[in-house]
Amino acid sequence: MPMQPVLVVIAHGSRDPRHAATVHALVRRVRELRPGLRVETGFLDFNVPSVQGVLESLAAEGVRDVVALPLLLTRAFHAKADIPAVLAEAPARLRIRQADVLGPSPLLLAALERRLYEAGLSPADKSSTGVVLASAGSTDPEAIAVIAEIAREWRHTGWCAVRPAFASASLPRTEDAVRELRALGCERVAVAPYVLAPGFLPDRIARGAAEADVLADVLGPAPEVARLLLARYEEARAPMLTAIGA
Repeated sequence: MPMQPVLVVIAHGSRDPRHAATVHALVRRVRELRPGLRVETGFLDFNVPSVQGVLESLAAEGVRDVVALPLLLTRAFHAKADIPAVLAEAPARLRIRQADVLGPSPLLLAALERRLYEAGLSPADKSSTGVVLASAGSTDPEAIAVIAEIAREWRHTGWCAVRPAFASASLPRTEDAVRELRALGCERVAVAPYVLAPGFLPDRIARGAAEADVLADVLGPAPEVARLLLARYEEARAPMLTAIGA
C-alpha cells in the first residue's frame, strides 16, 4: 500500500517570534491527533525552514506525494498567488496537491467561541454580548465578503450582535466596531481575533479592543483548528489516493 501523502503546512512567517512558536504548537497538536501522519512546516517568509527547502528535502528523501496546506483563513493573495508560485518551483518528482484554506468552517466558529469562553464569557452571556470578529484585513474583495458573511452567520447562533472589523486594508477598525456595538445597547462587548498567530496585526487588534470588556486570544493551537487542518488534508488527499490506487 503506498504511503500516505506528507502534509506540509505552509505558514506566512513573521519577524515576531510568537508567530512561529504558535505555528509549531499547532502542528504539534496535529501530530498528536494523527500519530502516523508525517507533518512538516514551511514558511513563506522571515522564518526557516522555507517552503522550498522543505519540498527539496522531501524530494531528496524519495517522497512522492505531498499535500500542501495553506495556514490561511481566507482565499486572498497568498492562497491565490504566492503559494501556487512557490509550489510551481518544487522538485519535479513531487506530486503536490494544494489543500483549501481553512475558512470558513464551523470548526473555526467553535474555536472562536472556545477562546471567548476562556477569556471569561459563558454560553449564558451570548444573548447580551456583542462580538467584534476582528480579522487581519485584505485588499481582496472575496476575502472581505467571506469575513462579513461569517459575522452574519455567527450572529444567528445567539449573540446579541456580531460585527466584522479589520486591522488593515479595510474598514471598520476594531475600535469602531466596539463603539458601534456599545451604541447598539449590547450589555458587554467582546473582541474575537479571527487570526491564527500573534504578530503585528493581531497586536493592532488588541489595541483596538481597549474599550471592549473582553479580548479573546488568537486561535492558535485550538483543538478545533488542529482538527480542521486534518479535515482539509483528507479532502485534498482523497483524489490523490484514487489516482495512485490506494
